[in-house]
Amino acid sequence: MISIGLTGWGDHDELYPAGTPAKAKLALYARHFPVVEVDSSFYAVLEERTYRRWLEETPPHFTFILKAYRGMTGHNRGKNPYGGPGEMFQAYLDSIRPVVESGRLKAVMFQFPPWFDCTTDNIRRLRAVRKWMGSLPLALEFRNQSWYAPEVREETLSFMRSEGWIHIICDEPQVGEGSVPAVLEPTDSGLTIVRLHGRNTGGWLQGGAPNWREVRNLYRYNREELLDWREKLAVLESKGTEEICMIFNNNSGGDAAPNAVEMMKLLGLEAVGLPPKQMDLFGEEE
Repeated sequence: MISIGLTGWGDHDELYPAGTPAKAKLALYARHFPVVEVDSSFYAVLEERTYRRWLEETPPHFTFILKAYRGMTGHNRGKNPYGGPGEMFQAYLDSIRPVVESGRLKAVMFQFPPWFDCTTDNIRRLRAVRKWMGSLPLALEFRNQSWYAPEVREETLSFMRSEGWIHIICDEPQVGEGSVPAVLEPTDSGLTIVRLHGRNTGGWLQGGAPNWREVRNLYRYNREELLDWREKLAVLESKGTEEICMIFNNNSGGDAAPNAVEMMKLLGLEAVGLPPKQMDLFGEEE
């Protein structure tokens, strides 16, 4: 099984009629894709009622990948408005309870920062996170290539399997320590997540520049690159993962939705809830 979605639903104007209000976009998004990655949960611990509203606006088959709050991944650099780490994790768990209870949580996604390297302390931290999060499905994305260095790569994957982490496989520019290779290895028999960030090397390196959010993921995959990923998905399927969820995160220039629709065509998938003719909303294949 392969499911395809996007990061967020607000930035993809190609999906919506002109003038669509923000509050109506999620319901329309769910007519195109069966899953979404929620980015706003990274910036704040949201209220329960927000998740309840999203559940009401989407059909029963629609699922959510919820990004962990940035304090839980160390992006806050020590600042924690919730007291100790236990209180912070509990606040997050309380907030997402409606999604968990509905059975529509695909995974909680932990994307650690580039400075989170492969050290004994950080391995202990991953074990602590797993303990705090209980039995929930957790997906792990590294942004430091030391976890995949030849001498530790198999140990990293073995650790993820034994600790119950879903592997997030990334497609991104290869520009040094702060980027990771696409390692085609599942660590969970039920789910593997693939996130496509684009291949904009210059934008990726801008880091803290004022407009980095606008250019970091500014990239449109061409047909050959998507065909290559179709082959890579086949490799992952052959290694025994029940479901692959592919998320397009190349949002900056409005490229994620067209790329996702093209990928669905290449895989023979149809958008959920849409008549087949609507699949041509981005033009015919060349």
